[in-house]
Amino acid sequence: MNSLTPSDAGVVRIASAHSVPETAARLESALGERGVLVFARIDFSGDAARAGLSMRPEQMLIFGNPKAGTPLMQAEPLSGLDLPLKALIFEDAAAKVWVAWNDPQYIIRRHGLPTALAANLAAVVPLIAQAAQPTAR
Repeated sequence: MNSLTPSDAGVVRIASAHSVPETAARLESALGERGVLVFARIDFSGDAARAGLSMRPEQMLIFGNPKAGTPLMQAEPLSGLDLPLKALIFEDAAAKVWVAWNDPQYIIRRHGLPTALAANLAAVVPLIAQAAQPTAR
């Protein structure tokens, strides 16, 4: 799957032209430039290595904007289970790098939120896609 079409589970996945660390760094930079707070960057594979375990590269960024997320949690406190937003960057068995995230419409449907609030979540989708794109020369 290499499209912005969500799967049945509400997950969107696109291929990245960059390594896991580079994709994560590009996304972190793009989010910061737009004033989106990056709350955490988790290096799952690095943590595994420190525990003496081996796994393919995998990192997660946890990010959000209180002005965008707060209205969702005011409308339905349980939406906080899906907020802040997350992007998972991982390498598959074929050494292909992917970026995955929860589809904003899925989050809206899951919590019975007004559809107008999807715009609060969707603004970061182009930033995620941009981070995965080849570098312009």
